[in-house]
Amino acid sequence: MRNKDVSFWLFLTPVLLGLGLVVIIPLLYGFIYSFTNWNGLAATEFLGLTNYIDLFKEAEFRDSIWFTIKFSVVSVIIINFLGLGLAILVTRGMKTSNFLRTIFFMPNLIGGLILGFIWQFIFVSAFDGIGNLLGIEALQGWLSTTETGFWGLVILTSWQWAGYIMIIYIAYLENIPKDLLEAAEIDGASSFQRFKNIIFPLVAPAFTVSMFLTISHCFKIYDQNLSLTAGGPFNSTQMVAMEIYKTAFNENQMALAQSKGIIFLALVAIISLTNVYYNKKREVDM
Repeated sequence: MRNKDVSFWLFLTPVLLGLGLVVIIPLLYGFIYSFTNWNGLAATEFLGLTNYIDLFKEAEFRDSIWFTIKFSVVSVIIINFLGLGLAILVTRGMKTSNFLRTIFFMPNLIGGLILGFIWQFIFVSAFDGIGNLLGIEALQGWLSTTETGFWGLVILTSWQWAGYIMIIYIAYLENIPKDLLEAAEIDGASSFQRFKNIIFPLVAPAFTVSMFLTISHCFKIYDQNLSLTAGGPFNSTQMVAMEIYKTAFNENQMALAQSKGIIFLALVAIISLTNVYYNKKREVDM
């Protein structure tokens, strides 16, 4: 038993070292620097809460938080709806199920920057061409307004992540006893009743996991935002990650960027953990 404990910690040590060196120690240093005038090289003065007070005075930072929240709410709903729908589709015993699973999952394998440039071409060049050909003004000038930029980001993210979330739902759908569904069907339960009373309660743990993953991902998006809209027009589609990056490396205000990062971390943690707590509680009630 003692040898097993030693081997356990021996294998776990590299992971703990990596976590400490890459995540925990930089986080602690960042938290400390957020109270100073750190410029990326040295901190010469302790400023207290000055950086935290200043960041809430910035309209651009507040706007980026609001835009990120709106984007995340809409994207999380759409991604989970599509993911569950695709999972139900490919678990119906069709001959092409394995092929469809591969096709739906493939967008998740494409890097964020490349994906953004692909969809930028579609939204700008392809949509303009179709709009001019068919005389549809709504397709022209995509990504040139805040509204179309918002929906462009939602479409891109949903297309990329729906297949990944589908895999999680598939794992739970395939563990639902077939005889349970057959018994409900024999008793006269409709498709909607079987989904509401049997399928959805049994895939509730998958819903918890998927919600956590999609919320944390949508809040942290940077590369897709950069390659698709670059925050334009006039920073109206700028998400928090991009705003923090600009504060740090464009404006060279490292300490202020650190304080924004700490606030952003706290916001994402509160929303994610609250979501997990609520969904876990709902699983028990079901």
